[in-house]
Amino acid sequence: MILYAVVLLIIVFAAAFYFSTDRLSQFGADPSGARLGRIKESPHYDGERFVNSSGFRMTMSWAFMKEVFPKFLFGREERVPAREIDVVTPDPPTTDSTALKATWLGHSTVLLEIEGKKILTDPVWAKRTSPSSLAGPARFHEVPLTIDKLPALDAVIISHDHYDHLDRNAIKALAKTGVLFFMPLGIGAHLESWDIDSAQIKEFDWWDELELGDSNFKIVATPAQHFSGRGLMRKDDATLWASWAIIGPRHRVFFTGDTGEFEQLAKIAERFAPFDMTLMKIGAYSEYWPGVHLFPEQSVRIHNLMQAKLLLPIHWGTFNLALHPWYEPPERLMAEAAKANTQIAIPRPGQTIDYDHPAPVETWWRDYQKKS
Repeated sequence: MILYAVVLLIIVFAAAFYFSTDRLSQFGADPSGARLGRIKESPHYDGERFVNSSGFRMTMSWAFMKEVFPKFLFGREERVPAREIDVVTPDPPTTDSTALKATWLGHSTVLLEIEGKKILTDPVWAKRTSPSSLAGPARFHEVPLTIDKLPALDAVIISHDHYDHLDRNAIKALAKTGVLFFMPLGIGAHLESWDIDSAQIKEFDWWDELELGDSNFKIVATPAQHFSGRGLMRKDDATLWASWAIIGPRHRVFFTGDTGEFEQLAKIAERFAPFDMTLMKIGAYSEYWPGVHLFPEQSVRIHNLMQAKLLLPIHWGTFNLALHPWYEPPERLMAEAAKANTQIAIPRPGQTIDYDHPAPVETWWRDYQKKS
């Protein structure tokens, strides 16, 4: 019966996707031409695909799917809130050129204000993390700020090409402002297929860096351990994945993107620590994919490896992407942070965190759990 249910789910998803009018464009495009030539020169490309430095590779075998899919379908964990999560209105943009602030807009989307620069990470405004608007994991809350209400941006940073980190419609809307998009190698092929001007596309291999505005401010693509791909019509691991170091004259921020714990994180710390703030993923972990996502305890350990002062958790509380209860990541984060004497801020969706005056942690997510 379980296998029949899995097959039925696949059929329903395929039908929903087929009847979406924009279905093909969502997949993006594989790198080719000069872009593929540059990719082949990367030490992280094995001639067929990008690879992790540790040799770890995420695979979706039939045995894996046969074990995991039934858990997604029939698991008894509380993986969605009891009701829609309320959002708060973000603070107005700061005019303080020395300030460091971060506004969590949901999942891995953060509006970072650092020393006068406005930087947006992994912009996702879609209601579903899926190539279809009719099927796939749906939002727990609205995006607290519409794209047209964003301040003028200096850069948009993309960590990798999965649907919960790269939203075609958001990218197209942001592109109209002329903003620069910073991304790992190969992802520019997706953007160009969506008619984004090539002059706005900046592609990075690990350790590549680019000055933003002046020589005292730079953005560096740093290693991550993950994988990439946008579905059956695109080649697996054809584009690179990355974490990012954002380095100003006074402040430094580390953005994990999606990663597991691996040896290159220590090299990032050696080069760029201490950081002031980390945007640290804490959700969608599982013993079934331990190498590509962080457990909250690992997040605290890596934050401290980076010698950072304030940990702001991301990649949780917006979509149902794993097998754990939706509210578990911040609970585990608080417990581990207390043990390690680590300062954390856990904003509500839309809440702005001021690095110099961080708000005390409020366990707001407990208001959205089912009452026993």
